Order: sequence, then C-alpha cells, then structure tokens
Amino acid sequence: MIKNRFRRIIIFLKFIGFNPLVLYLNLKGLSFYYRDLRELKRQKGDNKLFKFGMKYPILNERNEEGGIMSGHYFHQDLHVARLIYKNNPKKHVDIGSRTDGFVAHVASFREIELIDIREIESNVKNIKFKQADLMNMPSDMEAYCDSISSLHAIEHFGLGRYNDPIDYFGYKKALENISKILKPKGVFYFSVPIGPQRIEFNAHRVFSVQYLIDILTKHLEIQSFSYVDDKGDFYENVELTESLVSTNFNCNYGCGIFELKKL
Repeated sequence: MIKNRFRRIIIFLKFIGFNPLVLYLNLKGLSFYYRDLRELKRQKGDNKLFKFGMKYPILNERNEEGGIMSGHYFHQDLHVARLIYKNNPKKHVDIGSRTDGFVAHVASFREIELIDIREIESNVKNIKFKQADLMNMPSDMEAYCDSISSLHAIEHFGLGRYNDPIDYFGYKKALENISKILKPKGVFYFSVPIGPQRIEFNAHRVFSVQYLIDILTKHLEIQSFSYVDDKGDFYENVELTESLVSTNFNCNYGCGIFELKKL
C-alpha cells in the first residue's frame, strides 16, 4: 500500500514537471561538475584559443549508456520501416507516428505522406504533410493508398491530449477510416500499447490483445504480430496462441505491432 502510494506521488510530480530522480542525479553531479571545471581552467591557464562562455551544466549523463536500443518506439520504428522497405509499396501514408523516429526512417529511402491533427510547418525531403482529423473521414481519401501505418498513435484519439475533440470511440472511428483509406489487398502497419484494457486519461488507452484481434479482423487479415514487453525487449513474428493472447503476452504496458492486409 505504501509503495503504491509513493509510486503515485512520483508519477504525479512527473506530470506537473518535477522529476525527483532527475533532481537527485543533478545534485549528485554538481560535485563532479565543479571538480572538472576547476581542472579544465587549470589546464587552460593563459591560453586564449577558447574562452569560457555561458555555463551549461549537464549533470546526469555521466553514467548513462551510450545509447538506448530498447523500448516501444525504438523497436517498432525500426521493425516497420524494414517491412516497408521490403514490401516497397506504390504509395505509403502514415497516421500520427513519431516524426523523429519512424517517419524519418522511412523518408531516408522513400517518399512518405504524413497525416496528423496537429500542424507541421517543417519542409523535409520525401515527407509530404496533410493536416486532418482521422476520426472524421477525409472526403478525398477513400482507396487512397496501398500501404498505411499508424504507430503508437491511435491510443490517443479522442482523449484531448493533442487538442483533438473528446470521443470515447475515437480509436474505433480512426481504425474504420484507415480501412477505407487503404486499397483492397493493401497493408496496414499498426501498433498500440497492450495489457489489461484501460484508459489512463488523458495520456492513452491500453488495449487487450484479444480486443484488438476482434476489431481488426472485421476488415483486415493478420499477417504477422510482434511485440515489445514491459522490459523493452522485442519479440518478432510470434504466434497468437490462445494462452498468450489471454494474458496479453504477460504485458501490463507493452506494445503490440500488427502487420495486416485488407480483405
């Protein structure tokens, strides 16, 4: 009970912009910062090649790994970009995926059209942008493309997080519209959080794997399923057995990644 209450307090503090762990690491790093600054000044001496400018302390990266190669976004972005490269569709459209991850991966080797409810003003080679609310079907996009993706985005639809209208069934409307946008035999790459089904307002929804199977297979056929577990490890092309589906692959907040084909 005390542990859960403490965890909720920490989560609330993070939500309002205060991270106790970062504060602790920063305070711990101050002694190293001033020690290293004194040593650098000693080495500089009277040399005028580089003068000291504004102080810019980075206090909590001393003991971090050189890079993070785990977690939902790292694995889903790389996995789906590889699939698109392999399948080489005529026209690929993305709905709300991360621009500095997945969209950039795909744009490195082909054109991609990005649709988002929020405005994007940047102009980048191989990336076309269209602003639209996918909870309402754009009138000019039926049977629009043979390949479409939406990675870690649909779980937000209708929760107001991105200034979208509140809609309890927003995710379902978006999935139905995506199916209409896709041409027959087209491929849909889709990921959302998986685990015990719930809304964690107003961040996201978490979906049970069985519910996803039920709603996706009305118009689509599952070609492959991969997932990222709660530890951030990736499992590719796993079988959707009854026992694993019923336990959401033992995930509380994992990431299910579907490759689907329109019937």
